[in-house]
Amino acid sequence: MKYLVYDLKQLKRGERVQVTLSGNAANVCLMDSSNYSNYKSGRSYRYVGGLIKRSPVVLGVPNSGHWYVTVDMKGLRGTTNASVKVLPSALPTYQETPLSSVPSLVQGRNETPFGIVEDDEREFDVFISHASDDKDSVVKPLAFALRDAGLKVWYDDFELKIGDSLRQKIDKGLAKSRFGIVVLSRNFIKKGWTNYELDGIITRMVSGEQVLLPIWHEITKKEVMDFSPSIADRVARNTSLFTVEEIAVEISDLIHGNA
Repeated sequence: MKYLVYDLKQLKRGERVQVTLSGNAANVCLMDSSNYSNYKSGRSYRYVGGLIKRSPVVLGVPNSGHWYVTVDMKGLRGTTNASVKVLPSALPTYQETPLSSVPSLVQGRNETPFGIVEDDEREFDVFISHASDDKDSVVKPLAFALRDAGLKVWYDDFELKIGDSLRQKIDKGLAKSRFGIVVLSRNFIKKGWTNYELDGIITRMVSGEQVLLPIWHEITKKEVMDFSPSIADRVARNTSLFTVEEIAVEISDLIHGNA
């Protein structure tokens, strides 16, 4: 099988596409018409999605336009088939929507967006990815507020001890956390370690192992779009509109409500 392609026609920014696989894991890519043309021609292309091991998976449309879904087995063994449909409702903007109303954020402790996980041995409720420059203004108060609310929080000041391997501790924290909180700021975008952590969260989000909770701090919509269109499209909280305490309460209520 070379690849399967589904022409979704014109879609609006924020609409969602559900892909259900029947068979082996496969590469699922949501692409606009320009990138699909590059994909067909073997040129470099950009997409939303990636390797999908469990389904259904729901992909958000980052911009209005003509969109396609491709399913291929490049680098994989076996065969698969797929069904694709556009879900009726679009994701609202972060200013208007409670986190608990977003379907991808309301799985139970033993659930993922792709189905049931039999044994969840994760030690932490949340992993906080941040730039050290933002510790005093937002990250430290958020970490303490979440811990005071009864959540198990992976935060470097809580977990790192002298002599620890930073990479190993971060990898373990990412693997052992159900939710990944990313405090996006101009400082975050500039740092190397933050991008390493974000890559880990995105990988686990795509595979259904973790849920991404973005917090925007002293950063504009355009700056987030330039950094990552897919993250810019996700429901978030902005510290210019909500206090740290309000954000902590909402996250705590969300997680406690699904424990």
